[in-house]
Amino acid sequence: MTRRGVLCTGAAFASISLMLPMRAAVAQQSDEPLRLRAAPSKAGLRPAPYGLTDVWSYNGAVPGSEIRVRQGDRIRVLAENRLQEGTTIHWHGIRTPNAMDGVAFLTQDPIPVNGDFQYEFDALDAGTFWYHPHQRSFEQLGRGLYGPLIVEEAEPIRVDRDVTWMLDDWRMTNDGQLSNDFGNQGDAMHGGRIGNTVTINGQIPDRMAVQAGERIRLRLINAANARIFGLDFGDLDPVVIAMDGQPVVPHAPDDGIIVIGPAMRVDVVIDFTGKPGDLLSVNDVYYKDLEFRLVDFAYGSDALRQTVPDWSMVLAPNPLADPDIKNATRHQIVFNGGMMGQMMMGGGMGSMMVQMRQGNIWFINGKAANGPIMDPLLTLPLGTSHIFEMENRTAWPHPIHLHGHTFRVIARNGQPTRHLEWQDTVMMAPREKVDIAFVADNPGDWMFHCHIMEHQAAGMMGVIRVELDATKS
Repeated sequence: MTRRGVLCTGAAFASISLMLPMRAAVAQQSDEPLRLRAAPSKAGLRPAPYGLTDVWSYNGAVPGSEIRVRQGDRIRVLAENRLQEGTTIHWHGIRTPNAMDGVAFLTQDPIPVNGDFQYEFDALDAGTFWYHPHQRSFEQLGRGLYGPLIVEEAEPIRVDRDVTWMLDDWRMTNDGQLSNDFGNQGDAMHGGRIGNTVTINGQIPDRMAVQAGERIRLRLINAANARIFGLDFGDLDPVVIAMDGQPVVPHAPDDGIIVIGPAMRVDVVIDFTGKPGDLLSVNDVYYKDLEFRLVDFAYGSDALRQTVPDWSMVLAPNPLADPDIKNATRHQIVFNGGMMGQMMMGGGMGSMMVQMRQGNIWFINGKAANGPIMDPLLTLPLGTSHIFEMENRTAWPHPIHLHGHTFRVIARNGQPTRHLEWQDTVMMAPREKVDIAFVADNPGDWMFHCHIMEHQAAGMMGVIRVELDATKS
């Protein structure tokens, strides 16, 4: 088992405490916006004796400033572009007006070099969200442009600590720099850009200090281009309380493993039931034969309490419109392409082969999007309920993300889901069928895509249009 989040290198590193500050910044109720400057910078992704790594970041740090507000607050952010190319900021998972969604060439023009753009919207839902570019995301995100957005409940559940982990991986060269092979065809045709170095909050972790009897709310955010994490907390019993920021009936994860695909978030409550002086490892076990130790929990010499507290873990629901399942309009959505994918589907194999010769690799309902998207896959009347019957006819997993909306995951392979969880990004296993239901209650043109960034760039994206005039559908 490889140690300390570095895969395939076998290198040993000095200890790093995970209780590092995350450059917290609060978007307050004022007319003065929080500034987020995207620019080249350097980051200490790997500890001594390695030097700094060239990255792109917000406000000079990876991850960018944690924006933490209360539900109902007005968020104002001035995005400053100091890169040598256009960029945007997309507010992943949080429901915004369409003009604030931050998708280049769809909801706004890219912010030009040395240009600015102000984002402004209300935090409708409490939960764990994040932000990143939606312009050449396979490289801009992969170079470090991301940060957490935390919307606190009016009455948060009681815990001793509220901790955010932004998980990421990096493809690094022997000299400690990022490999420049962003967007290569091999990654695009297979599982996406998988790195060889894993970080939490921008650093390779060694251990995190905890106390016996402590209760922590741990907010997990997967900021990786393509890596799926499967976290095994050993003898601890994490309780899932929210998925993609939305409350869920508190429950133990399947098989005890927290699986979190790219762009997804999982909030867990952990009671530290070990003894003072104990050391417990968290392992990533998702990829067979590539398991590794992510971080250790190191118990201090004193216990905070002797018994597990009986505080409630139930979060208040967010103001989401429940879909009318009985009367919802059903749509078939088929994902295809990639290496070892099934080519036969609606649209015809011949059409898909022509598109592949044009550089497209992945398809939604037989269509690939490469570049600015103009024609919607579907047009939905505002206020109506819909069910997407989605089928993954590929040999690869896909985290499917819908902008501007939150949906219920109602069935997998024809079987009703246990929790009918609200999500904005749902993981689909190879050959799996997943049904989602939602109310089209946010007007505009919305991205619908795989959040493995290389898959999106190679065609697996489209537009869902929600419009006021139902006669145009």
